[in-house]
Amino acid sequence: MKKLSTTLVNMEVSSIRKLTQYAEAAKAAGKKVYHLNIGQPDLPVPREYYEHIRAFDEPTVEYMPSQGIPELLTAMEKYYQDHGFSFKSNHIAVTTGGSEAILLTILAMTDPGDEYIVFEPYYSNYNTCFTMSGGIPVPVTTNVKNGFHVERKALEAKITARTKGIIVTNPGNPTGTVLTPEELRMIADVAKENDLYIISDEVYREIVFDGREITSFGYLEDIHDRLVIIDSVSKRFSACGARIGAAITKNEELFSIIFKCCQGRLAVSTLEQHGAVGLYSTGFRVINEERAEFEKRRDTAYEALLKIPGLACSKPEGAFYMMCKLPVEDATDFLIWMLEEFDDEGETIMAAPGEGFYATDGLGKDEIRIAFIIKCELLKRAIEILGKGLAEYNKAKR
Repeated sequence: MKKLSTTLVNMEVSSIRKLTQYAEAAKAAGKKVYHLNIGQPDLPVPREYYEHIRAFDEPTVEYMPSQGIPELLTAMEKYYQDHGFSFKSNHIAVTTGGSEAILLTILAMTDPGDEYIVFEPYYSNYNTCFTMSGGIPVPVTTNVKNGFHVERKALEAKITARTKGIIVTNPGNPTGTVLTPEELRMIADVAKENDLYIISDEVYREIVFDGREITSFGYLEDIHDRLVIIDSVSKRFSACGARIGAAITKNEELFSIIFKCCQGRLAVSTLEQHGAVGLYSTGFRVINEERAEFEKRRDTAYEALLKIPGLACSKPEGAFYMMCKLPVEDATDFLIWMLEEFDDEGETIMAAPGEGFYATDGLGKDEIRIAFIIKCELLKRAIEILGKGLAEYNKAKR
């Protein structure tokens, strides 16, 4: 047989789903597995989603316009206008989830060897986009000591002649960090001074805690010529499987290239776009409800984790993730052990290994990402199991 693509053969497996085979084996063996590894909320999707899908009664399910159906583009424009943004429908390309929006944006910008600054730990699935486009992630390391916030000096130190842009996730995945208005202004100024693009992944934008201000590069009008916002219905509307996202930019040349990519894949699902119109019709109701619920879950998870000896974590400011440093040498080995060899009354847990969220070799090896996306009582139980597992694992390793 002819050799397959060397680039894709060597592509890293998603750290978020890396241990799925072990979890499935654990379930087959009769264990209950608490999934803390993936950001899929258990909250019900708004009823308006199904109402709009049921209302679709066309004789044929046709290809829709490559940019998105007019009804959805109008609904998205209203959403942004209601939230204080100046984006209009002609700035929006509907995509198959936020992941496709990121991929098409990076493909549109990138020649092989172009560099993108990322703030590590960062969303590991960006690496797929880098591999497919030939882009290179250049990490600026943040850490738990200052809540994973960004410093100008560290950012500027990584800029080279090959730097094409800065990729920001705000609020952060996997850290739960919410950038301050001052940090956004600093990053924007650095981008302007060095003629860089900004790709701002804002799929968790409204999920901020403790009364924090919602921050977005979209509010900085002076950088709209170099800005792409990545968005999605997955998180704010608890509709991960709907696979409706968006790439939003006022840069006409860049938008035209993203649009050509959209034409190349023809169209996004017709039914799901109609369902998404229903999601956007909910206004602030669902967003406010979900924010309050995730803040309760954040508090529950954080308080429980602080009781585990040797574990260190920063209190998340938004999203629904946190990075935890464990009292182990190899968190991946520990998580596999939890699935293969440990249970507490027939129950165990699954989390995401931390090293997959870093581009710097050696970092994150003793860390995990926890997604607090299950009910508070289940979170308490899952973290209790984590603590018992750590104690047993370290005892066995002595």
